[in-house]
Amino acid sequence: MALKPTTDYSEGSIRVLKGLEPVKQRPGMYTRTDNPLHIIQEVLDNAADEALAGHGKKIKVTLHSDGSVSVEDDGRGIPFGLHPEEKAPVIELVFTRLHAGGKFDKGKGGAYSFSGGLHGVGVSVTNALGKRLEATSYREGQVAHLVFEGGDVTEPLVTRPAGEGDRKQGTTVRVWPDAKYFESAALPMGELTHLLRSKAVLMPGVSVSLINEKTRDTQTWQYKGGLSDYLMQTLSADPVIPLFEGEGFADGANDSFAEGEGAAWAVAFTEDGAPVRESYVNLIPTSAGGTHDSGLRDGLFNAVKSFIELHSLLPKGVKLLPEDVFARASYVLSAKVLDPQFQGQIKERLNSRDAVRLVSSFVRPTLELWLNQHVEYGKKLAELAIKAAQTRQRAGQKVEKRKGSGVAVLPGKLTDCESRDTGHNEVFLVEGDSAGGSAKMGRDKECQAVLPLRGKVLNTWEVERDRLFANTEIHDIAVAIGVDPHGPNDTPDLSGLRYGKVCILSDADVDGSHIQVLLLTLFFRHFPKLIETGHVYVAKPPLFRVDVPARGKKPASKAYALDEGELTAILDKCAKDGVAKERCQISRFKGLGEMNAEQLWDTTLNPDTRRLLPVELGAVDFAQTEALITKLMGKGEAQSRRELMELHGDSVEIDV
Repeated sequence: MALKPTTDYSEGSIRVLKGLEPVKQRPGMYTRTDNPLHIIQEVLDNAADEALAGHGKKIKVTLHSDGSVSVEDDGRGIPFGLHPEEKAPVIELVFTRLHAGGKFDKGKGGAYSFSGGLHGVGVSVTNALGKRLEATSYREGQVAHLVFEGGDVTEPLVTRPAGEGDRKQGTTVRVWPDAKYFESAALPMGELTHLLRSKAVLMPGVSVSLINEKTRDTQTWQYKGGLSDYLMQTLSADPVIPLFEGEGFADGANDSFAEGEGAAWAVAFTEDGAPVRESYVNLIPTSAGGTHDSGLRDGLFNAVKSFIELHSLLPKGVKLLPEDVFARASYVLSAKVLDPQFQGQIKERLNSRDAVRLVSSFVRPTLELWLNQHVEYGKKLAELAIKAAQTRQRAGQKVEKRKGSGVAVLPGKLTDCESRDTGHNEVFLVEGDSAGGSAKMGRDKECQAVLPLRGKVLNTWEVERDRLFANTEIHDIAVAIGVDPHGPNDTPDLSGLRYGKVCILSDADVDGSHIQVLLLTLFFRHFPKLIETGHVYVAKPPLFRVDVPARGKKPASKAYALDEGELTAILDKCAKDGVAKERCQISRFKGLGEMNAEQLWDTTLNPDTRRLLPVELGAVDFAQTEALITKLMGKGEAQSRRELMELHGDSVEIDV
């Protein structure tokens, strides 16, 4: 069965929106609709453009008690004579036609050589989204006044001669924003204040005021120091080198750019704190940046890169990228572009392609010259960029835990225990597969897990945390115990810890001691909270087995000695019991793998008979321990180790 159409689609279905109707129907296409700030900014930009063109020195914004906002300037005043083609007052066209304005006239001698935009929607959008708008123009000894409501003229243009109390020239626009077009009718005071202050910064010598009738507060900004003063006041940290500031504008002889096009900038490099980044085109804030920002970035990068290459400062294996130079840069950039092309009606981002080349062509040679005049500062800046590059490259090499089905997969070599009681469970990190085999057979399956390690683990003292998981053994240890690597000041999540005791079990010989030190280094450096909370232990397996022969009614027996001292004590006891030392058979374990499952249980795994030592710092603080381990395990500490051996070498027992 065919569905019957609910509506007809014919010639009469096409609706033509006229005048300001498109703005009212789809305000989000033309302005920000979260609050009315942007429609006020359109009026403010017109006042700023007058000052930029050299025709005004004062801008005053008033927040009236009735919710309206007025913007007053001392520029040339909007013309109010009849337009030669449209046969309507120009001031009326400016507020009622979407594509009408003086800023399209970019030719030599045009009303505005440099202005905030090309779109031509401007204050007509302010008018469309206002309940009421009053415009007054002071010009050529006349005062012109007209009123709009909902974008339509309700009080036609009236002109009169200027009186004694009137200004000689300028424009005043007062608008009552219509709340129905905005999520909130309130102006964001922080943003408004920042916007007005930045206008004053970008126009040295121009006074910008904000008057609040409700609070009776008045703020006035006027800067003579320009961008550098503003940036220094805004930074949250001190720069590592002096502020780099400059400007460059094309002259009449420039083949690539129009006369007056260019940029002024102030750049600071800091080691910490949030970067401050503000850019403007013809005084319009471009909060989303754009091609002029890219030009600054390009100029900075190429200048710093050139300096680094000239002085051979780049370490082997490090590749410098623009983001490395830019990583710690704060800046204020003010570009002048004759014909700016913006992304979207609210001009948040500059899209003019030539702006990259324009800004870069002035920034790069200026910075190159400055760096080579201040080599020490250049080297500090190079060091900052190289450090950022190394951090970026390390981050790119970060190795994550291997995962499957959304959870970390337990290593295949791990022989887990049956119990899920974390406080009761133990895991033994065992040297070698053969020892691991004996441990698996001799353990208590209920609460003891075994993870065999292949050979000696990596010395992790100077390994970045992000690179740990590149090593299979360390990856397996971290996954098995259920805690991620962390630092001494971190607060790791220990809720995933799978075992109450993490026991290092290695041979009793020199190699075993070395493996033990490597594992202790790993835990101290990358799992310090496990040591701090008492979860790390060292198992002490015996080095000797003593077979004592039968004597009288006493049957033959076995004894285990941890070291030479215990062996001597056992033999002395045998002698007292009437068994000569020569009759006792002494076996030295070359490794745990030589023990059978029963022996390993008796000597090392059985909680009743084993020797399990907790790892703790005791009276020594963290810093002292760190300094000592650095001396023992640091790659560049050969000299310190030599001195340590010379100082304490006599007190060490050597097992050859």
